[in-house]
Amino acid sequence: MVKGAGLSAAGRGHALALGTILVWGTTFIASTLALRTLSPNELLVSRLVIALAALFLVNRQKLTLISRKHELYLMGAALSGVVLYFLFENIALTYTNSSNCSVIISTAPFFVAIATRIFAKEEKLTRSFFVGFVIAIIGVGLVSFAGHTLKLNPLGDGLCVLAAISWAFYSVFIRKLDGFGYPTLLITRRIFLYGLLFMAPLTLVFGFSVTPADFLAPSTLVSILFLGVVASALCFVTWNTAVSILGPIKTSAYIYLTPGVTIVFAWLILNDPIHPLAIVGAALTLAGLWVSQRRR
Repeated sequence: MVKGAGLSAAGRGHALALGTILVWGTTFIASTLALRTLSPNELLVSRLVIALAALFLVNRQKLTLISRKHELYLMGAALSGVVLYFLFENIALTYTNSSNCSVIISTAPFFVAIATRIFAKEEKLTRSFFVGFVIAIIGVGLVSFAGHTLKLNPLGDGLCVLAAISWAFYSVFIRKLDGFGYPTLLITRRIFLYGLLFMAPLTLVFGFSVTPADFLAPSTLVSILFLGVVASALCFVTWNTAVSILGPIKTSAYIYLTPGVTIVFAWLILNDPIHPLAIVGAALTLAGLWVSQRRR
């Protein structure tokens, strides 16, 4: 390849992170449609099964670990980034509204930065990161609460905070695994497998009574396939690849864009109106993302 042709490694990392967020920003709509038929627990288990099947079809190679200790990292990533994150978020939505949830979970980059600095010894946190964080969160708040009233719910909002913290620990585990040169797809597949194993005992608590008719409903079927194949199997691979290139701090900053992406697709798919404040908020979010990515 000619030097300079195509995207640089950093450019590819930013493209993967942005592409992943563009997909993840639509998952709220897909999940809303699927939850009309399935419970949060049933949705997560079904999503994991489909994601695992897709990744096994793509690559059946066995993952061979250098050290048994790395198995603990994989289990930690599955518990924090798959089981706890999605359960905290889904349960939180039964207590608080989606606007509150989107703002609070968008603070995940802050927790990622703190966790990776402490546990993974990542690069020092710069003034640009904190300034960008403040600007972006103000923008996220305008996007999420435009036309809505702020309603605090200690339990629901607290669960959203726990979801953001869970994602921070997931980022630490992924960063540690990245240093050993394992194929990203195989790592992601093993994480989903552990996630499914961790969910097995929880199904006894929450219940699991899905019938073929539940899946065959057109909106449910399309939503489940999208969440399993695209948002999980594909996007967890692209996100983990972006983390390996950019590091968890720069990659996680793209989470700021999620609420903005959600309202755009809600406008396109569900014909939801876009409030003028949301446009201002989206601009501030982009500005915050740009500032946070600066080196100084």
